[in-house]
Amino acid sequence: MTVGESWGSPRASESEPGGGSVVRRILLGSQLRRLRESRGITREQAGYSIRASESKISRMELGRVSFKARDVEDLLTLYGVTAEAERGPLLGLAKEANVAGWWHSYSDVLPGWFQTYVGLEGAASLIRVYEVQFVHGLLQTEAYAHAVVSRGAPELSRAETERRVALRLERQKVLVSERATRFHCVLDEAALRRPYGDRAVMRGQLEHLIEISERPNVTLQVMPFGFGGHAGESGAFALLRFPESDLSDIVYLEQLTSALYLDKREEVTQYEKVMDRLQEDSPNPDETRDLLRGLLQLS
Repeated sequence: MTVGESWGSPRASESEPGGGSVVRRILLGSQLRRLRESRGITREQAGYSIRASESKISRMELGRVSFKARDVEDLLTLYGVTAEAERGPLLGLAKEANVAGWWHSYSDVLPGWFQTYVGLEGAASLIRVYEVQFVHGLLQTEAYAHAVVSRGAPELSRAETERRVALRLERQKVLVSERATRFHCVLDEAALRRPYGDRAVMRGQLEHLIEISERPNVTLQVMPFGFGGHAGESGAFALLRFPESDLSDIVYLEQLTSALYLDKREEVTQYEKVMDRLQEDSPNPDETRDLLRGLLQLS
């Protein structure tokens, strides 16, 4: 699978409460976890204090659910955080964490497990991706995106297909905003050789890749067939880095009906090494544009 390009179910199978600020939820959750552990309190004990289960505490600490102000207040009291100077910022973070993101309005066609990624993608200062099956979603033209969605989920109504395409185009604003995210993409040549839509669609997509690769915040490289076997043998993945120093880098791995988010340092490091090798072994951006122009002539 790739990063949010095709989903096995046409409708969200689970809802992420509030669809709020994912990064703030993760930051608050990690701080609550550190406070709990510093006091030697178990998740079960913490859950009991707010009339919740151990698994609820786990989901809160991972930033996977929204936060009730009363729950955060009670947990802070349990953890011995009583001074207003300490409680205030954390309670403020809880309030901000529940503000709905723009993607919440697409929840009818957005799987719950992908809502987290959209929030992280929008908050990242650096996104590094490797793609095999498709052109990455942030680089797709509207026509190409329409062809990908239609092929991957033919059971969708026309309206649902258009909604998914609109969501993808909305995501792309992270590359052209005033504080645009730095984006480094390595595309396997297979993604460019595999047609989606007719020849006009593919030509338009190649032209768009050449154009957008000229943006100062976008680095595009293509891993050519001629290189042979390479470091990206495990398939597509995304690496996300954030401006917040308290938030660790995250690896995103998408599956058919769910996704994995890896943040353990040793696991992230392995993917960073693979990405470094892919970048080193692929033609540089100028050579990549020449490769794209060559494919354009053949299309």
